[in-house]
Amino acid sequence: MSTTDTIITTTEIRPQYWREPELRIAFEMARRITAHFAKSFYFSASIFPTDRRWATYAVYGFCRYADNLIDCPRNRTKEELYAEVEALRQELIISFRTGESEHPIMRAFAPVATMYKIDIEYALDMLRGVTMDMEQSRYQTFDELYVFCYRVASVVGLMMTCVMGYKDKSAFGYAEKMGVAMQLTNILRDIQEDKNMGRIYLPLEDLDRFGVDETDILRERFSPELQKMMKFQVERAHHYYDEGDKGIPLLPKESQYAISSASKIYRGILRKIEERDYNPFLGRVFVPQRKKMQILAREVLRTKIFG
Repeated sequence: MSTTDTIITTTEIRPQYWREPELRIAFEMARRITAHFAKSFYFSASIFPTDRRWATYAVYGFCRYADNLIDCPRNRTKEELYAEVEALRQELIISFRTGESEHPIMRAFAPVATMYKIDIEYALDMLRGVTMDMEQSRYQTFDELYVFCYRVASVVGLMMTCVMGYKDKSAFGYAEKMGVAMQLTNILRDIQEDKNMGRIYLPLEDLDRFGVDETDILRERFSPELQKMMKFQVERAHHYYDEGDKGIPLLPKESQYAISSASKIYRGILRKIEERDYNPFLGRVFVPQRKKMQILAREVLRTKIFG
């Protein structure tokens, strides 16, 4: 199918649904969650058409809320956290059936999921990823880590593909790869922060392969072996960006700007890691706001001229 074919999307979008009196506060809450926790994503989403932009906030708001159940330090037992995730799962199932919810975050996500025909399995997989993160602090193989990346990141891209529309169903496969790329980037950026919480997401098989011990990470010993291992991880992430980028032409033109920008902005984090000679213990890297604006402007111009 050529990239000039009709965009596949839903035709049941209520006009200005985010402004409906009973939904307005919920959508504003979702917007603020996105702005606070996903600055790069929020920045790129700013150029979506208005209806898709507010749907994006609802999707991300749900995902971030679920993730924060365990990522935000709270005085909860593991059993209490499991109960919270299970309660959200039950509310998710009911809201998908009815199209509405009184839950503060589901109130925005439920109608968006209905209007944009988002498969409930994507949202359920997100909750499975949250549970997985409670149960595992180490990953033996990359295959194990891939499952985690799919559940906590790829499903966001898959839901967003439903929101944006697409020219061919193969767009979903590329969205999966893009999600993996972005989660691998998060992992590489947050090694120092994660180890302080007792978590090492880098596959243990890769540590063994390069002669790196867990204690090298826990005690922040940057060795030639760790540098080589980090270089390998960065190159792996670049590979998944290369694969994910192939799906961008399958999106509507106005969505191509945003996703291409998000890909380049997130890849900029990898560039920053490279500039530090792959040392993960020098503090959290980030892409400056000015650079993000340059990337966004360039991608809009490039897509309008050559897209």
